[in-house]
Amino acid sequence: MELVSEEVAEVDEKTRLDVYLAENLPLWSRSQIKIQIENGGVCVNQKVITKSGFLIKNNDVISINFKQEELSAEPENIDLNIIYEDDDIAIINKPQGMVVHPAPGSKNHTLVNALLYHFDSISAGTDKIRPGIVHRIDKDTSGLLVVAKNNRAHENLAKQIAEHSAFRHYLALTEGVIKEDSGKINKSLARDPKDRKKFCVSDTGKSAITNYFVKERYQNNTLVEFVLETGRTHQIRVHSKYIGHPIVGDKIYGFAKQKFDLDGQLLHAYKLELTHPTTNKRMTFECPLPDYFENILKKLKKI
Repeated sequence: MELVSEEVAEVDEKTRLDVYLAENLPLWSRSQIKIQIENGGVCVNQKVITKSGFLIKNNDVISINFKQEELSAEPENIDLNIIYEDDDIAIINKPQGMVVHPAPGSKNHTLVNALLYHFDSISAGTDKIRPGIVHRIDKDTSGLLVVAKNNRAHENLAKQIAEHSAFRHYLALTEGVIKEDSGKINKSLARDPKDRKKFCVSDTGKSAITNYFVKERYQNNTLVEFVLETGRTHQIRVHSKYIGHPIVGDKIYGFAKQKFDLDGQLLHAYKLELTHPTTNKRMTFECPLPDYFENILKKLKKI
């Protein structure tokens, strides 16, 4: 992995090299970065630095040449909730906690590993670690994804998503009571300059549009349906935080103090609308809220 040299700006006087790189390379863990530094993969001001604790300063120029381990996806016998399947597509209800495709730090036990085991035919995808994957949802978000079983179907489905003719509907429990019955959040998103693993609203980011509809109001929470017009990383979660109503259970964008003991955000992709790539038939798929989500709703008092 070779990156263009970058000039350091706005760092504290005692910022460690490994800490700086970990903040700016979200797909690499600090331990992985440490190994790369020790193996001579980082230069500061054109000098190879092999100590992770090397202190950098403003105007230093850092260049890296990491030797990234080749990622591949192997079949794994992992249970899948397949709610529909034919020769072209499959609709999967992904559980909370499952990563969609392999990445540094998550090489196995992903949805892709399961797909390769269960299906004899699957599209090539955008690269060899994402076969069949037309769109993604976060690890701790549950719900529906469409999988392409051949390249022709993949191209068709990807076009539908790009042209906004395939619709993804989510249900979420947010903090606080949303007053408006519906609304549109049209705020561009970019990586958070203070934490590269997160995203934030930014005038210089990529366009992001989320529609929302209130389904039920509770004393301190709101059950909301979100419909995406775009599909940016963490879009619903960041937009919810932006309007002052982050999603319950969100460990990254939610309240620091959570009322419920949850493994992740209460965000569920419950409905998917698309046109079948072969028959041209309009199809709608739905799946119920997971039990842990329903159990929280039962504890709340409606307004």
